[in-house]
Amino acid sequence: MFETAELGHTIDKASYKAALPALREALLEAQFELHEHPNRAVIVLVNGVDGAGKGETVNLINEWMDPRLIDTHAFDFSYGLEAEHPPMWRFWRALPAKGRIGVLFGSWYSGPILDRVAGKVDDATLGATIDDILRLESMLVDEGVLLVKLWFHLSKKQQKTRLKELESDPRTRWRVGEQDWAHFKQYDAFRAVSEAVLLRTSTGYAPWLVIDGSDPQYRSLTAGNVVLEALKRCQQDSPPRLTAAPAPLLPPIDSLRVLDRLVLDQAMSKADYADALEQWQGRLNQLSRHAGMKHHAVVAVFEGNDAAGKGGAIRRVTQALDARVYHVVPIAAPTEEERAQPYMWRFWRQLPRRGKFAIFDRSWYGRVLVERIEGFAAESDWMRAYGEINDFERQMDEHGVIVVKFWLAIDADEQLRRFQQREATGFKRFKITEEDWRNRGKWDAYSEAVHDMVERTSTHHAPWVMVEANNKYYARIKILRSLCEAIEARLSR
Repeated sequence: MFETAELGHTIDKASYKAALPALREALLEAQFELHEHPNRAVIVLVNGVDGAGKGETVNLINEWMDPRLIDTHAFDFSYGLEAEHPPMWRFWRALPAKGRIGVLFGSWYSGPILDRVAGKVDDATLGATIDDILRLESMLVDEGVLLVKLWFHLSKKQQKTRLKELESDPRTRWRVGEQDWAHFKQYDAFRAVSEAVLLRTSTGYAPWLVIDGSDPQYRSLTAGNVVLEALKRCQQDSPPRLTAAPAPLLPPIDSLRVLDRLVLDQAMSKADYADALEQWQGRLNQLSRHAGMKHHAVVAVFEGNDAAGKGGAIRRVTQALDARVYHVVPIAAPTEEERAQPYMWRFWRQLPRRGKFAIFDRSWYGRVLVERIEGFAAESDWMRAYGEINDFERQMDEHGVIVVKFWLAIDADEQLRRFQQREATGFKRFKITEEDWRNRGKWDAYSEAVHDMVERTSTHHAPWVMVEANNKYYARIKILRSLCEAIEARLSR
């Protein structure tokens, strides 16, 4: 894959200077066109051999275009806050909004390649990471992102010459360190691993372009023209999507749904509730201070019927925790900023660091519930969301995040009683809206969506806890008990 890039492509300085003004003008025009019609985002991944001009290219992109509309991020080894989150967390935080260009210097490829060369991971682990990357890139393209993947290459001889040139010049000596020479000694291993990764991840929707980095004029013009062509593609009215017609959700051969199996009226007296509340809140508090929590975080997801008691249950959880170790994330309709990003972006950004709790009052399941029912998402979008959600939760689990998901279920009669009670109580009236009454009219459609959601997203690493919630006392205790048991099970591994 790298042979063509080692042929020694050159462009003389006169030709370079002659071509540069038109290229820069075209880049600016295309950039402003993207900004004026922000239906897509562009992400430029900059990777390659040390000394091949990656940093110079990143600087030129910002010099040739308006840097105010470019989000540039350089990635090194994960440390500090980044190391306390799943590996993809830092890249999700760096995604550009629609109408902008993101330049990722290093990107999600650098770490896996370096780890394999260093022997920190085996081929199977590398393969699993590459699968994660392919799913991420597929999702980004489906969300309208245009990916430009640039690999700057040098032969072994060219790299040695380049490093010596940089090291001998006092003005550039700082750019060559011990790590660069250490990587050079492993050149053959880097080449073999990199070529295997590039061959596997050069897809029709996000192909790699390997650029000869030995001649700065050739390298710069080539990279500039590739970015220009990408920006021109963004002017298409409809970005291409990978998702084919979704496979239909097969109806069951009988009418039994997961909710039908629940006995919603569970008995618990107020006195029994008070005793159990003290017991389980105390247990949760102790678990939050357990020494093992320094390796873990907790994500608790609360979904359920309107008026099922999510808010009250969340308050009983937070009462047991030190305010410094949790944050509650209320999820409503996405803001303008959130609509300019891939759907999962706002949830990735809220993941807790180790030792902390994130409590989601509604969550990423909105896409397969309200957005599905109300037609806010196309069928192809909410159908692929099941896989994206499972992937998201699996990555959390693999990083030590304890994911506990609650569906609070009440029957239609109990919901009506609670709606009427809210309307009749002054300090509860804010809890009931016209939208709640409208959603009630779609009870059957929501029940079907809940069944599909549980069927497709209740996994061994993030199973759904179905909570019978007609009795609020019983529901709150079941939630506290289930949360404690999930944390204890993970800490005992």
